[in-house]
Amino acid sequence: MIENTLRDFLKKTAAASAAFVTPKLAAGIVGANDRVRLAMIGAGSRGQELLKQVVAVPGTQLVAIADVYTRRFDEAKQIAPGIQTFGDHRRVLDMKDIDGVLVASPLHIHAVHFVDTVAAGKDLYAEKTMTWSIPEAEKCLAAARKSDRVIQIGLQHQSGGPFADAKEWMSDGIVGKVTQVDSWMSRNTPHGQGQWVRRPAADCTAQNVNWPSFLNGRPDKGFDAYKFMNWRLYWMFSGGNNTENMIHQIAWIMALLDLAPPSAAYMSGGVFSEKDGREVPDTIAVTLDFPNDLVVTWQSTFSNRRYGLGQRILGSDGTIEYIAGATDMVSGESEEKVQYYPETVNRPDGAVLTGKSPTPSHMANWIDCIRTRKTPNSPVELGYRSALAAHMANLSYRQKRRITLEEAKAFRPEF
Repeated sequence: MIENTLRDFLKKTAAASAAFVTPKLAAGIVGANDRVRLAMIGAGSRGQELLKQVVAVPGTQLVAIADVYTRRFDEAKQIAPGIQTFGDHRRVLDMKDIDGVLVASPLHIHAVHFVDTVAAGKDLYAEKTMTWSIPEAEKCLAAARKSDRVIQIGLQHQSGGPFADAKEWMSDGIVGKVTQVDSWMSRNTPHGQGQWVRRPAADCTAQNVNWPSFLNGRPDKGFDAYKFMNWRLYWMFSGGNNTENMIHQIAWIMALLDLAPPSAAYMSGGVFSEKDGREVPDTIAVTLDFPNDLVVTWQSTFSNRRYGLGQRILGSDGTIEYIAGATDMVSGESEEKVQYYPETVNRPDGAVLTGKSPTPSHMANWIDCIRTRKTPNSPVELGYRSALAAHMANLSYRQKRRITLEEAKAFRPEF
């Protein structure tokens, strides 16, 4: 359950902004000159988008990055000149003057970087999905609970204006009893160009990539530039679209309705859009059963983008509808709108409402919490619960049966 709602954060926006430029407010908390000094592990396309967000926050300094691919060093320096670069993430964590670390490495390495960062005493921004597996999620949650670190999960829609408005409507009681939530996400690509597929650069070679570090214990069949660049396509490294996109919407829904992990999951689908050798499905239908009489569905296709993404919270007294256009994979940006529609049978005098709250920076929220030691908008507990939902759905798909929470927690995945 989110301890500090976005509504509380919005009320403090002016004070938080002042904290970025007023050193006295954070004296003795974040180090020399009151600058929040940050580093990054994993500076690929998503990492570089996060770097741009970091440098836009006043009162921050990006000090170093670590990546297994040397190409990322020069790319990161284009965003933050003068940073130090390392091939081993432990070199970053050994730096004594780092306040926080952003982890934007591929999914299958998240847990290692998460646990190592917390153990090093650094505050953490961990990209979604929190982990590659449920056992890893348990390990990361335990590490977080034993520490006093400020941890933000990269579920940026939790800092969005639509979430703030929807949360207020839920708190006001105008939605009533919710028994069903429908959600979806759709994209498309030209024929023959599968979603997520990237062509390796000429310098993507065994000499320029620390392949053993990337594998993180997976079987080594020799360097494979295509798999390195397209790790999202393979179960060994990825959780597919459930951990890339569904996770954002499921986390939004779970936070809005204060949901525990699902009690059971069902998933069907397959590789239907582009037969390009990928393992993870591009067409998906997920059903999640939650305690207290609630079912949540999520559907996705990579061969039609007409309906973008959205979710409908179906209550006895009203509907919350959040709609956005097709999202950009790297930036996560899209046009978005949230509205409330009354159920006239139970609220005959109810009015249609349109959300108007602004969307502050998810990154700025984390940095503000580094200063204040408050709980960020997307805390580790939400990262954990949403990760369980995504992994349960994938396990159902791969085992071709209904999966309960107890079964999912007992399962030990193999590479």
